[in-house]
Amino acid sequence: MKMGEYIRELETYVASRKLNLGDGESVLSLLYEAYGDINPMYDDQIKADFAELYQALNGMPLREMDRIVNPVCALCRDHERNGFAHGVQVGIRLVQE
Repeated sequence: MKMGEYIRELETYVASRKLNLGDGESVLSLLYEAYGDINPMYDDQIKADFAELYQALNGMPLREMDRIVNPVCALCRDHERNGFAHGVQVGIRLVQE
């Protein structure tokens, strides 16, 4: 998606919703949530990686698998959000310079 398309989609997204800052952290959180809605990140590589993880957990009881998979998913989500926020901050800094 080109930047102009993303900006138009973001404007549509923001206009169609009451201002909701997600966890109340910042407008940057709202940008991240909007980006995630517009650009689903569950691609073939992620599917393959999860298949490999589940294969490694094969034979474990479901509750034990959940004790491993749930923190892994939370860790991935948090790193993705932090990477997005850092990228936007770096972009803004570059524009300022």
